[in-house]
Amino acid sequence: MPTHENDQTSRRGFLGGIAAGAAAMGIATLSPLQQLHASPGFPQTNPDDPAEQVFKNLKGKHRIVFDVPEAKGIFPFAWPRIFLMTNMATGTPEKENSVVVILRHDGIPYAFEDRLWSKYNFGEMFKLDDPTAAGKRATKNVFWKPPQGTFKVPGFGVVPIGINELQDSGVQFVVCNAAMTVYSAAAAEMMKMKAEDVYNDWKSGLLPGITPVPSGVWAVGRAQENKCAYCFAG
Repeated sequence: MPTHENDQTSRRGFLGGIAAGAAAMGIATLSPLQQLHASPGFPQTNPDDPAEQVFKNLKGKHRIVFDVPEAKGIFPFAWPRIFLMTNMATGTPEKENSVVVILRHDGIPYAFEDRLWSKYNFGEMFKLDDPTAAGKRATKNVFWKPPQGTFKVPGFGVVPIGINELQDSGVQFVVCNAAMTVYSAAAAEMMKMKAEDVYNDWKSGLLPGITPVPSGVWAVGRAQENKCAYCFAG
């Protein structure tokens, strides 16, 4: 089956899962959009909101947004570094580029600290393997402050693709609040906890410098309105 058809099947399965989860949680009478709007985790923005400012403050000569609906392997973090490296090689310093990485859908776990990976078993929940340990599920956020030399790319050698290393190079990260709301509610149901408590726990466990946005697709739209090129990086 072609890749795009696999992607479409995955998305349909995700939407079906939301519907099934909604029924199990007794909220089937609400549409997905109504449920998100009713949630305490669904924010309203204004022009001065940090989510808006991420995109309005983009001033780089070269601007790009990396869209990460699925964080598989190293690519969501390798591509931003390669973008910066190759622009430097062609005459544009790091500080003159604007890069935003949007963690949405199944890509949201990499916005969180290790504590949450352990508590909610993100490796199993999101089916994420550890790229540093072949064949094993991830048990922590391996892209947050990785030991020097952890990641290597053939032909390039060691590359600094930790989230903190990319942030040091000016890369900005945002995370989909809609996905946080849905997935935290699903986790709460499975663990017999209150949805609001789990959502607030996830929000408190966001990594430094990562900005929640109303939704990942909202962020894709804002990025392109502010002259960012688009790159799929899932």
